[in-house]
Amino acid sequence: MAKFKKIKGSITAPLGFRAAARFCDVKTLGTGKGSDKGQKHGLALIVSDVPAKAAGMFTTNQICAAPVKLCVEHLRNNTACAVVINSGNANACTGPQGLADALEMAALTGQALGLKTTDVLVGSTGRIGVPLPMPNIRKGITAVAGQLQPTQAAAAQAAEAILTSDTQSKQIAVEFRLGGKTARLGGIAKGAGMIQPGMSPTGARPASAPQGLHATMLAYLTTDANVNAANLKKCLREAVAQSFNCITVDGDMSTNDTVLLLANGLAGNGKLSAADLKIFQAALNHVCLALAKMIVRDGEGISRVVTVRVAGAKSFADADAAARAVGNSALVKTSWSGGDPNWGRIIDALGYSPAVVVEEKVDIAYSASGSLKKIYSLKKGRPTRTAFGTLCKTVEPGEFDLHIDLNLGKAAAVLHAADLTEEYVEFNKGDISDPATLGG
Repeated sequence: MAKFKKIKGSITAPLGFRAAARFCDVKTLGTGKGSDKGQKHGLALIVSDVPAKAAGMFTTNQICAAPVKLCVEHLRNNTACAVVINSGNANACTGPQGLADALEMAALTGQALGLKTTDVLVGSTGRIGVPLPMPNIRKGITAVAGQLQPTQAAAAQAAEAILTSDTQSKQIAVEFRLGGKTARLGGIAKGAGMIQPGMSPTGARPASAPQGLHATMLAYLTTDANVNAANLKKCLREAVAQSFNCITVDGDMSTNDTVLLLANGLAGNGKLSAADLKIFQAALNHVCLALAKMIVRDGEGISRVVTVRVAGAKSFADADAAARAVGNSALVKTSWSGGDPNWGRIIDALGYSPAVVVEEKVDIAYSASGSLKKIYSLKKGRPTRTAFGTLCKTVEPGEFDLHIDLNLGKAAAVLHAADLTEEYVEFNKGDISDPATLGG
């Protein structure tokens, strides 16, 4: 039984955290389709009332945005007090000016809050290759710093402010006991397209968990638990490895993918025991996986979410490669969209994956989401006698599981994937009549 419970709120649920959001007209300036233009919050600020231990995971894309580079540098001291995030502009491929603008965002936030520049982390999401509208950003930071509140409403506004092509905000908070004290952990996230994260602590390859090449996913986590820097990094790496690094919408890795975790220790627990550390890890895993699944469910134009479960591989690398080949196959994804249990496309994808696959050993089955009751379409590389209508019914729901057993070893992997629809194509095909749509 889980030793944590879900509670209301998100990033302000833990003690000592405040949030705010502000409209500063970034989303209307060169961001193109998918940015919910208009009077929408586009600048978010998250602040800890006391210095917090901090850890991060970042895109392993070789082209990484200025905010990612700045965060990696500022996290060298393992502490942070604030995170400022803009949506509508990725500040990626913007050269030296982009780095200067990211640094200015941190400096302005620090000045407004009485913090050192290095205690401020920065996030950006939106169009690639467009300079930040700094006059708007400057005004926005000054204003948002004066609006900070420790309320659920403030957290909800921050969760809204980081969205781009998302159709809904993504928030969660949990509560648990550590060393006889009540601790809380909350998070917000964004992401709907350009989603296949593969993050590492420094952005350097190889990633700590699956390497895939990722609009952008961002996640911001807060906790009042007292966790030292080493454990915080370790726990975040594990949580990301089995959540954000295990999702795909379209197989594209963003230049900006970021997960940040701040722990301010105000829960008052002492040094974590081995048992306490397990509780914290379980809570963090739950929050990260819940946010990651919200991202897939909100994928651009999707109609179905499919959990690809690969077992019986010779190694984890093989299992992961097999899952990603299937989950990112355009042919497989379009068959999911059509409600077609086309095992031929699945085994074809397995065959061209880097994984070791033996045709005569492959089993393919479907089940209801989370169910162990499998309906087999393939056994030992040959089709079963399961009625086609029965197979169709298994892939009809909005969410279902695909089970693949390579029967070659004991390694396994899970990938949460989405289908590919006409709506995704329509949304992302661009507009050649509008030069502003060039770039990312």
